Amino acid sequence: MMMIQNNLDPAVAQFPHELITYGGNGAVFQNWAQYRLTMRYLSEMTENQTLVMYSGHPLGLFPSHADAPRVVVTNGMVIPNYSSQEDCERFNALGVSQYGQMTAGSYMYIGPQGIVHGTTITILNAARKYLGRTADEGLAGVTFVTSGLGGMSGAQAKAAVIAGASCIIAEVNPAAAEKRHQQGWLEQLTYDVDDAIDKMVSASERGGATSIGFVGNVVDLWERLAVRKISVDLGSDQTSLHNPWQGGYFPVGISFEEGKKMMSDAPELFNEAVRESLRRQSTAINSLAGAGMHFWDYGNAFLLEASRAGADVINADGSFAYPSYVEDIMGPMCFDYGFGPFRWVCCSGLDEDLQTTDQIAASVLRVLIDDSPKEIRQQMYDNIQWIEQAAENQLVVGSRARILYADERGRRAIAEAFNDAIREGTLSGPVILGRDHHDVGGTDSPYRETANIRDGSMFTADMAVQNFVGDAFRGATWVSLHNGGGVGWGEVINGGFGMFLDGSLDSDRRLHSMLNWDVNNGIARRAWARNPEAEFAAERAMQGNPELVITLPHHADSDLIDRTFGS
Repeated sequence: MMMIQNNLDPAVAQFPHELITYGGNGAVFQNWAQYRLTMRYLSEMTENQTLVMYSGHPLGLFPSHADAPRVVVTNGMVIPNYSSQEDCERFNALGVSQYGQMTAGSYMYIGPQGIVHGTTITILNAARKYLGRTADEGLAGVTFVTSGLGGMSGAQAKAAVIAGASCIIAEVNPAAAEKRHQQGWLEQLTYDVDDAIDKMVSASERGGATSIGFVGNVVDLWERLAVRKISVDLGSDQTSLHNPWQGGYFPVGISFEEGKKMMSDAPELFNEAVRESLRRQSTAINSLAGAGMHFWDYGNAFLLEASRAGADVINADGSFAYPSYVEDIMGPMCFDYGFGPFRWVCCSGLDEDLQTTDQIAASVLRVLIDDSPKEIRQQMYDNIQWIEQAAENQLVVGSRARILYADERGRRAIAEAFNDAIREGTLSGPVILGRDHHDVGGTDSPYRETANIRDGSMFTADMAVQNFVGDAFRGATWVSLHNGGGVGWGEVINGGFGMFLDGSLDSDRRLHSMLNWDVNNGIARRAWARNPEAEFAAERAMQGNPELVITLPHHADSDLIDRTFGS
């Protein structure tokens, strides 16, 4: 109940009165009657019942047992042949299905903090990979241009400053930009595109870190950067292109309010204006990339929708002209090693408890790093720095929550330490564990989470479904499985969990059983795809647990195959 309330907190949710948490259409429920009935069931149920949720609809309380999940959630689970964007809009209008995004419909959203750590890691590692920056150098002088200051994309401003870059973020909705500025997530705000560019260039020349919000259309920003021949180091986009025709992206040349009116009164005209804007944005990005900028798709379906609009973003071999951030950065550097967005929420709501959990997590990581192999040491250092600076970065919006990229060993050790602290009274109340669906094994998404899986299985969804099922019988308090999230309906299957720690020995049993599976399922699938980092992680996981047996691939001799069948 607390997590549902947090998802709908006006300080957290994008459109709380419409039951939308983030992403323009990420719904917790379809209507307030469902909310009221769900809260009633949750307040009356026993440990021998499970509440079943069908796309926001509480189907009822069903007899189960104490080890079963208290809630099982599904969102948008339709027959594959009926999973187009038009189907999504029709089913949603009928009230028979909903788009739960990822953590909106699974009651695990913790505000923009939920993605800021991953965004910080992405920017840091992009600079290391593309610009040759070392960990000691930092990002002083690096320029970064992107868009979006909504529920998830709003993390970019904070992440850029934490990483040390000078950043412009375009946002067409003045209310969203003002909200992030008032919350302290965005340092500067301007309605003038040249003023925004001048501020970024000035900060970069000084080696300063800053975030500048440009209230206006992102196409205007990219085109002005190209005309002025501004040197941009890193570029991306986080407009909500999983939902291009319902406000996820607004056409250039008209105001935000005019765009909303066109979307309602002349949808076909609006759709064509969006396509033309995508073509113009891509042309400007191509110009800057030709001058040395490194651009990546942020998993929001930008390249997918731009290509559908006829933009020049496709290589001769049919591949996209730019990589996905998972394909180049998060996949091989994080997910394949088992690192992903672990999170927790202090049920007491006390700042003191959150600070204690930060200290516990940092202490655990400092012990683990001593035995960490060189392959993951940089990850460990980045994560220790993150958690030790978390409080001063003022990341909390809504619930007293924290996110921390951690691998399977780290997650289990931190969770066990939390449970001990609850039992001993060091923490004044229970802790809820969870993660973003955007994780090692939680999501099958060929244009995002599984973009670096190249054995032909990137379009399959066994991993996410198996994660959901396995978490359910290994101790999760609630589990969820969704169609859609991030890149859009029909493009991804993803799942998540929540786990309640109360200091009991039973919680110890559950956390070790479930967290081991939740991560290693993803590592095993990535290893079978012959990703070398995942093979390394799988071998290491099996060394630490003799009951874990992962099927590893035997690599063929490429030269032998070429000689036998011809190159």
